[in-house]
Amino acid sequence: MKVHHLNCGTMRPLGGKALDGRPGMLRRSTIVAHCLLVETADALVLVDTGFGTRGVTESRRWLGGPFMAMVGAKPAMEETAVAQIRALGHDPADVRHIVMTHLDVDHAGGLADFPDATVHVRATERRAAGNPKSFPEKTRYRAEQFAHSPLWSTYDEAGEKWFGFDAVRPLRGLPPEILLVPLPGHTHGHSGVAVDTGDGWLLHAGDAYFFHGEVAPVSPHCPPGMRAFEVMNQMDGSARRANLARLQTLARDHQDEVSVFSAHSPVEFQALRRNTSQAFPG
Repeated sequence: MKVHHLNCGTMRPLGGKALDGRPGMLRRSTIVAHCLLVETADALVLVDTGFGTRGVTESRRWLGGPFMAMVGAKPAMEETAVAQIRALGHDPADVRHIVMTHLDVDHAGGLADFPDATVHVRATERRAAGNPKSFPEKTRYRAEQFAHSPLWSTYDEAGEKWFGFDAVRPLRGLPPEILLVPLPGHTHGHSGVAVDTGDGWLLHAGDAYFFHGEVAPVSPHCPPGMRAFEVMNQMDGSARRANLARLQTLARDHQDEVSVFSAHSPVEFQALRRNTSQAFPG
């Protein structure tokens, strides 16, 4: 397989300096929407989708004005998953599967660019996005992004253990090297997505945490402003904290076997991007 690391949505929030560990809450810094493109033997697989093309052409309607203001979204056509897939020499129509960490606006914005792809997601997350009940859910999910009636493949129960975590495998139509790892807290149906490259595992932890220092093998830490942002956007604080503790243990005890990263850390993205387009056996 080949695994490509893509930034599918640049953001420049106030206080962003905290994301790279430097002070300056009234200054802006760049964060990313870290997605994966996995080349399997049979098809292309996306993990999350970023803003999408309509996030560029219809920014306020597609992403929502409040969201754009909060994160300083900077949609750009060259950063869409479609554009980057073409730049890699592939046809976007060959994306047959999309595996979602969750369905927040900055993760699901590109679903409509791949209308024939099967979308794999936890059933709890699909239900929340399709029928949001609480005010936080009504603000985080955008009905426009699902209006094309995606081909959902949903999962209720985890089937096996993966490094001590519950995991969903197999995902329908996908090789066993790709699995969902439930990590509720940020949303009720939030999951990580694990990929066995043949040379070690990648765990895309979505929004289970935001700051790279939170999973540091020695003295994990997070700036207060970023911790406040995580709390503000959580649906279940106790579950989020419990899963963060488990991710910290995973990153510390299995760092030679698993690379753990979040959706928005530019530090993690740049470190992993150095291996973009690296071919792995399998």
